[in-house]
Amino acid sequence: ENSLQKTSTCSSVNPPGIFVSPYALNLSSFTKLIKRLQEKHPGFSRDEIVEAVQEVRKINKGVLSGLAISSIEEKASAIL
Repeated sequence: ENSLQKTSTCSSVNPPGIFVSPYALNLSSFTKLIKRLQEKHPGFSRDEIVEAVQEVRKINKGVLSGLAISSIEEKASAIL
């Protein structure tokens, strides 16, 4: 029971409508990545930046695991 409760609590941390697989990129890394991209591209909204990261995931066969954060940042920057 307790572990089920923790799992559902954890999933509510993600922004609404955005599913980030815990296996693809942990929340801490995701948050740092978004923050770095926001600093690098202040003209874009957080939603636009998240969409760019999602596009990187789609291009990379639906996963972000195996890619360095810097690589994801570069690819997302190119999309933006």
